[in-house]
Amino acid sequence: MKNTCALFQILFHLSMIAPRLSRAFCPSTQKFNSFSRNLATKIKFSKTEEQFYITTPIYYVNDKPHIGHAYTTLACDVIARFMRLDGKDVMFLTGTDEHGQKVQESADKRGMEPIEFCDEVSSSFRRLVDVMKFTPDRFIRTTESSHCSAAQHFWSKLDENKSLYLGTYAGWYSVRDEAFYAESELVDGKAPTGAEVEWVEKEPSYFFRLSEYQDRLLKLYEENPRFIAPESRRNEVISFVKGGLKDLSVSRTSFSWGVPVPDDPGHVMYVWVDALTNYISALNYPSSKTDSKFNKFWPADVHIVGKDILRFHAVYWPALLMAAELELPKRLHAHGWWTRDGAKISKR
Repeated sequence: MKNTCALFQILFHLSMIAPRLSRAFCPSTQKFNSFSRNLATKIKFSKTEEQFYITTPIYYVNDKPHIGHAYTTLACDVIARFMRLDGKDVMFLTGTDEHGQKVQESADKRGMEPIEFCDEVSSSFRRLVDVMKFTPDRFIRTTESSHCSAAQHFWSKLDENKSLYLGTYAGWYSVRDEAFYAESELVDGKAPTGAEVEWVEKEPSYFFRLSEYQDRLLKLYEENPRFIAPESRRNEVISFVKGGLKDLSVSRTSFSWGVPVPDDPGHVMYVWVDALTNYISALNYPSSKTDSKFNKFWPADVHIVGKDILRFHAVYWPALLMAAELELPKRLHAHGWWTRDGAKISKR
C-alpha cells in the first residue's frame, strides 16, 4: 500500500509538470515515456538502506538552460520524490559548473567579469528549479569557496598518492566539450560530438596517471555489470577502455578562470576534475566527522547524466576516486539527447 500510494503521488507530480514541458518545448511524448519506462524498469535500488543519494550533472553556465537540463533534472526529481515517500533519507543534488575556458570566453564576449557572468547564468538555472517545482536538497556552484577548497584537497590527495606528474600537453582540444581528443577520434576534423577542435601546442600541464587504471576499470565493469546503464552505453565504455588509456592532462596554463592548483597557482585545474569533485564537495568533503553528510550519503546511489558526458563519469571519475582512495558511486545511468532535425538541442 505504501509503495502504491507513493507511485500515485509521483504520477500526480508528473501530470502537474509535464504540461509545462509540453507547452514550453513541445517535446515528443514518446521519447519522454520511453525514458521514464527505462528508468523505472532498469534502475534497481536497495530497499535495505535508509539513505539515498542521487545527482544530476552540474550544468555548464556558458549559456541559459534548455529542455535537456529540464529533462535530466525532472528524471532525478521524480526518483528523489519516490524515495522520500518510500521512507528514505534523500540527498538530491544539482547545480552549476562555472569554471573553464568556455566560460571565460563567453564572459569576454559579453564584456563581463567571469564571476558576474556566472552569477547571471547560474540564477537562470535556479529559476528553472523554481518554475518546474523541482526539489533538490542542495544547489551547488563550483565557484563557492567551500567547493574550491574541497577540490584542492582532492588534488592534494592525488598528488600525495603519486598519481600526478608535471609534463607538457600537445593535442586536440574542444572548448565546447571541454575535452581532449585523440587524432583517431576526430570525425571530419571535428570532435565525435560535432564540436570544433583546436590544436593546443606544448602547454605545460599536470597529468593524471590514467593509463595505470585500465585493468582496474575493466575489472570494475566486469564484476559490476550494472555499474553503467543502459547496456549499450556500458559496451561503449568498455570498448573505449580496451582501446587503451593514455594519461590525462588535468591542468591548464593558457587561461586563468579555474581552481588554482595547490602550490602551483600558474596552473588551474582541468574543469572536469574540478566539476566531478562537486559530488563530494556538496557533502562537505573532506569532513571526517562521523555525522557528516559525506559519511552519511557517499557513495552516491546513482549519477544520472547525458550520454555525451559518460566518459568523464564512467572512466575518469572512478579512476580519480580509486587514486584518492575513495569509494565509487554505485551506478551511472546515461540517457540520450533531445534532438531537432536530427541534431542535438543545445544552448548554441
